Amino acid sequence: MNHFQPATDDMFFILHQVLQAPVQLQALPAHAEADTGLMQQVLDEAGKFVAEVVAPLNREGDETGAQWKDGTVTMPPGFRDAYQAFWQAGWPSLACATEDGGQGLPAVLEAMLYEMLSAANHGWTMAPGLLHGAYECIKHHASEELKATYLEKVATGEWLATMCLTEPHAGSDLGLASTRAMPLADGRYALRGTKIFISGGEHDLTDNIVHLVLARLPDAPPGPKGLSLFLVPKFYPDGTRSHVVCERIEEKMGLHGSPTCVMRFDDAAAWIVGEPGKGLNAMFVMMNAARLHVGLQGIGLLEAAWQKAHAYAQERRQMRAPGSASKAGQADVIGLHPAMRRILDAQRAWIDAGRVVAYRTALELDVMKSHPDEARRTAANRWCSLVTPVLKSAWTDQAFTGSSACLQVFGGHGYVREWGIEQHVRDARVAMIYEGTNEIQAIDLLMRKVLPDGGAALQTLLTELAGELDDSPAAARTRAAFERFGQFTQTALWPATRADGASPETPYWLADDYLRALAMLLMAWSWNRIGAAPGADAGRWNQAASGFWRWVWPEFDARMAMMASTLACRV
Repeated sequence: MNHFQPATDDMFFILHQVLQAPVQLQALPAHAEADTGLMQQVLDEAGKFVAEVVAPLNREGDETGAQWKDGTVTMPPGFRDAYQAFWQAGWPSLACATEDGGQGLPAVLEAMLYEMLSAANHGWTMAPGLLHGAYECIKHHASEELKATYLEKVATGEWLATMCLTEPHAGSDLGLASTRAMPLADGRYALRGTKIFISGGEHDLTDNIVHLVLARLPDAPPGPKGLSLFLVPKFYPDGTRSHVVCERIEEKMGLHGSPTCVMRFDDAAAWIVGEPGKGLNAMFVMMNAARLHVGLQGIGLLEAAWQKAHAYAQERRQMRAPGSASKAGQADVIGLHPAMRRILDAQRAWIDAGRVVAYRTALELDVMKSHPDEARRTAANRWCSLVTPVLKSAWTDQAFTGSSACLQVFGGHGYVREWGIEQHVRDARVAMIYEGTNEIQAIDLLMRKVLPDGGAALQTLLTELAGELDDSPAAARTRAAFERFGQFTQTALWPATRADGASPETPYWLADDYLRALAMLLMAWSWNRIGAAPGADAGRWNQAASGFWRWVWPEFDARMAMMASTLACRV
């Protein structure tokens, strides 16, 4: 019951049959050799590593947790050995460039790997989770000297990295950050300040840790434009240790296997990364990659919870199910009871649709980077801009609420630690908060991605998605919903924000409902694509599709009604 097994067959079906990834990728010069056989082999080997090496450490990591003493953090038993095996096998470097020590494979394979890792052991996976973002940040913004020392070490995962943004008084509003960077005679800078909520700020998984830190130069203006980015390692190239101190680790609701550190910088000598005052530009290379991976965490954690609940529902016998053919007085497995089937089918619908959306996003990242056609790159950028905040917000919300629903399948047994389901509920909660809270994702979507052009980019995306649907009744229903949502955006929402006397608060009241409604549309599109894919007529896929249309899709009408009501109230 506590064993997690990656669902590689389902994952590959979505990648190959639904999204036709090999065809998409072979249009890119960098991935012309990414054929079906290669992708299947990578996915299968990743599944084996996750199931055999990482998943068995999950319970121990939660119960023992990371331990802090006198500034040193010791990770749970088995964590270091597993991580050393992980990077030495080349898993962190899947999507990194070959000239940097990577394997040059498509980003979607890396995305699928991290979905499996998060499902198997979220706490352990927090350690390498920032590597790809740190790699991109150093690759595109660091000096040649810094790249020569740190880029390959980060690309391969031999050294882990952190992202040091948050301070006690500066969370979502990074413009309030006050950590100082004073110039030194040798061209470096002395960092002074305290950062909190630093995942993996100190540990014993690797021999060095590369900290990327936001700080202010002496003459920097206030606010976000005054922030610069700096790199300071735990150990310098000459072997001396930097003045970076882990003051403590947080006692958290979940993720006990991941040390969330309070880091103090005591005039730690650091190098600037990129231009002065452009720190957020460099840092957001990490943040955007991280938000895709947090959405994948939501999908993975929900998959892990669903696997436990589904297995339990096939074994636990309680009373006769309505309409059951069993003899009077004979108990049925609870998986036959409509209440349990509704829970399980609804979560299955979220997982499968989430994979379509997430894998498509990862594919579009590769298209954005290297497709020879500028128009296709523009379309990919539009997808990532509009869809990433929806993926991060909606699927991390569902990871928590859906895992809680899966716990309900266990009844009282779910509330005790023996069955392992309660850990998923605790671990999933933080994904709704970090890398930009879900409320901020909704505001970002509506205020920065949709309203500035009156919904034109959104309408283009909806038109493109409608063109990918077949002629089935479900597709017709989905196209009608696309049209309704687009019209609402352009003829009701946008004018309401521009009218004389319009309250500046109006779009902020609507943002959460707007994002959730768009999530429903993306799920409807996903289930249409699944239904049209070869081999999708099996009972397993039909049952999940039914779960979506019956138990999830009605939320679209509810969210539209809530937005109409809010506009009518003229808030």
